[in-house]
Amino acid sequence: MQNISGKIEFYAKKPLYRHIEEYNAEGIEALALNYKNVLELIGENPNREGIQKTPLRVAKSMGYLTKGYHQNAIEILKSALFQEDAHEMVIVKDIELYSMCEHHMLPFFGRAHIAYLPNGTITGLSKLARVVDVYSRRLQVQERLTCQIRDAIQEALNPHGVAVVIEAKHLCMMMRGVQKQNSSTTTSAFTGVLRDNVATRKECLNVIE
Repeated sequence: MQNISGKIEFYAKKPLYRHIEEYNAEGIEALALNYKNVLELIGENPNREGIQKTPLRVAKSMGYLTKGYHQNAIEILKSALFQEDAHEMVIVKDIELYSMCEHHMLPFFGRAHIAYLPNGTITGLSKLARVVDVYSRRLQVQERLTCQIRDAIQEALNPHGVAVVIEAKHLCMMMRGVQKQNSSTTTSAFTGVLRDNVATRKECLNVIE
């Protein structure tokens, strides 16, 4: 039997986790200064021990949460296109979604469901989830987010139809304002046969549910 102890030792030496941060240093520095001013304006002491690094942490967090402004969903989809004689519905359900409402900059979160009817071209399944991330990592309203995901898939794949359904909870409704903790919002957007053919759209929605 082949001795594989050397290989095991080799892999064991590899680091299990490496934290990598990517951000524009100049932009983050400017953001951090603004967040320091915010802390002062709300009555907090930005020099307090637990708060000293908060402006920088929040600036880096904001850079990550809005990185979708610097990404192109069409390019992501087109990076993994395959010509395939597939004409049955493709559905990816329960894609986790985290975004921030553009009105109060508070999070909304939930699930996105995507379906498309191929027209000879398919894309990698993970690319659909990445498209959700591209548009959700921006200041958003759920209605526009739903349509942007739909339109990107339609443009990149030219399928017979696309359906996008998003279910989300909005903290701007839950922790402030009307404070309705059990409220949720559902939006949908369709193209092609998934919009115009009632039976096909019903089949799609039944699978999503």
